[in-house]
Amino acid sequence: MNIHEYQGKEVLRQYGVSVPQGKVAFTVEEAVEAARSLGTQVAVVKAQIHAGGRGKAGGVKVAKNLDEVRSYAQDILGKVLVTHQTGPEGKQVKRLLIEQGVDIKKEYYIGLVVDRGTGCVVLMGSEEGGTEIEEVAAHSPEKIFKEVIDPAIGLQGFQARRLAFNINIPKELVGKATKFMTALYTAFVDKDCSIAEINPLIVTGDGNIMALDAKLNFDSNALFRHPDIVALRDLEEEDTKEIEASKYDLSYIALDGNIGCMVNGAGLAMATMDIIKHYGGEPANFLDVGGGATEEKVTEAFKIILSDEKVKGIFVNIFGGIMRCDVIANGVVGAAKQVGLDRPLVVRLEGTNVDIGKKILNESGLNIIAADSMADGAQKIVAQVK
Repeated sequence: MNIHEYQGKEVLRQYGVSVPQGKVAFTVEEAVEAARSLGTQVAVVKAQIHAGGRGKAGGVKVAKNLDEVRSYAQDILGKVLVTHQTGPEGKQVKRLLIEQGVDIKKEYYIGLVVDRGTGCVVLMGSEEGGTEIEEVAAHSPEKIFKEVIDPAIGLQGFQARRLAFNINIPKELVGKATKFMTALYTAFVDKDCSIAEINPLIVTGDGNIMALDAKLNFDSNALFRHPDIVALRDLEEEDTKEIEASKYDLSYIALDGNIGCMVNGAGLAMATMDIIKHYGGEPANFLDVGGGATEEKVTEAFKIILSDEKVKGIFVNIFGGIMRCDVIANGVVGAAKQVGLDRPLVVRLEGTNVDIGKKILNESGLNIIAADSMADGAQKIVAQVK
């Protein structure tokens, strides 16, 4: 789950992380009033969308007076920003962060991420702040420093100090940088984050360490522990199909292809997408209905796939262990009849109650293409779509 920059800064503020003063605005008048209340000569008008690269897309402007705040707010509110993270369709700006101007002396990058390789949280830092860390990794990997954090003891002071020295934080500010990193790590663990990025972390003219930007992502599986974080969810920033899937505890991620996939098990779902690509097709989604899916969940999953206008064909690939093939079959038939199946459907069933499942599909009266294997099914659906 993602949240907006201004929300992330409010979360970090609770842990003592230094952030600029700012207020959210939903209208031009609110933006002007927010800038007036900050009482600073310079105010920054920042678009709030769930994507990086806003500055390059024209979504961040520095205003030197209230007239400029009004002008920039009028330009940005309602604008569709296209960045490297939004895709070509972009995202419409519906809210702004109006923030005090800050005297920036130097920019750095600080980030925390869960490293699946080590099974630990890793603290990363670079003196190349203000640019995408992916660019730094590609062109200057020697400028990225990492500290692997032992989960039993947490981030140690010597690790934070070592990182601060490695990224050339001024010596007199290493203590403040260490305190900043420790607070950031505490927030990361307490709130079950999956990513916490401060880009840029800045040194100000008066010698402070501050988060000029903040990106926090949260582990969706841990949200039941954090109703305060769930309350920050902005549904307008999310794919409507993914929102609907979350209501039924379905693991669904929308992609750009035209072959809808319904699979049980995350590993099999990944393999299904791979084999579709192998035979020249493009998957339209990742969809894992889970091992204990009910007929209702399967029906809703099928509806969600069919609601995607880009989908030109559907591949149902089920290996029934805990998940019974007859339950899948009933769900597919029920959804297809409710919605009206008007696209090619290839089904591969194996496992528990497979014969009953195939019988249900064969007697459904639907135009279903049977597949003998995963490879056979992938080839058939790719051929149908093409």
